[in-house]
Amino acid sequence: MVEIFLRTVPFFALIGLGYWAGRTRFFTQEATAYLTKFVFYFALSAMLFRFSANLSFEEVFNGNLVLGYLWGTAFVYGIATFVAFLRKLDVATAAIEAQCAAIGNTGFLGIPMLAVIFGEAAIGPVMLVLAVDLIVFSSLIVILITGSRDGRMSLSILRTVSLGLLKNPMIVAISLGLLWSAFSIPIPDPMNEFLLILGAAATPGALFAIGASLASKSAERFQVALWLSFCKLAIHPVCVAIGVLYIFPIDPFSAAVVISAAALPVAGNVFILALHYNAAPQRASAAIFISTVLSILTVSLTIAWVSVPLG
Repeated sequence: MVEIFLRTVPFFALIGLGYWAGRTRFFTQEATAYLTKFVFYFALSAMLFRFSANLSFEEVFNGNLVLGYLWGTAFVYGIATFVAFLRKLDVATAAIEAQCAAIGNTGFLGIPMLAVIFGEAAIGPVMLVLAVDLIVFSSLIVILITGSRDGRMSLSILRTVSLGLLKNPMIVAISLGLLWSAFSIPIPDPMNEFLLILGAAATPGALFAIGASLASKSAERFQVALWLSFCKLAIHPVCVAIGVLYIFPIDPFSAAVVISAAALPVAGNVFILALHYNAAPQRASAAIFISTVLSILTVSLTIAWVSVPLG
């Protein structure tokens, strides 16, 4: 446990450095926005393309992994939605709370950290987790919020969802990389070096950007944020564990990676969605902040728990 905690410390230290820079205004909100854009569109995309271009589709895709993770994530999504409706929240607010409870910071935190802790063999499972989050649940929240406000489903909603997926650089990078691999196209050395250098900026840039963005987050609606953080950091990994270990069993190593990915704190893009749709941005902000702080301990505990069978 101590060894795993010490291995995660540098990642959270980078987040802490970014938080300090944001709080002291050494790094302004505008600077944070541009750093996030650089990581999202360039560095992280280069990393994902390079990883996926060097893997075959068979190495990445695992049907049971997708089903097990999807089952566990949908289950905690349902729990959060049910509790939200018990509190008589509207559909849009309930959808934001469910997203907080189920969607972790896989792109900016999970891929860099889990690839280091578990090795490059973890990249395939983590990319599948990221793909499920982006394709299924990022689409679902748009459909729920837009559909509830329009009062019906329409082609414009489906068009918005489809365009959102096509414009997402992480989905594009993974898809292009797998196509590149499928056609067995060699990556020229200069291109590989370019991707390696650019992709290397993803880990420190993403972690620093997480911290700097947290500096502008508030901890309002503490009780709700604590409940959503508990869902994300505790209930979600347990539900996913049931899914990938018992209902749709996969190999122990992939299961350990997927459960660890499920234990990540709330994704920052949930706040962006909440702000865009004006649906409970304060509670999304607070859930991101609190879950990230608590995850310094809980992520290490989860990794230590799932690493026991691997030892």
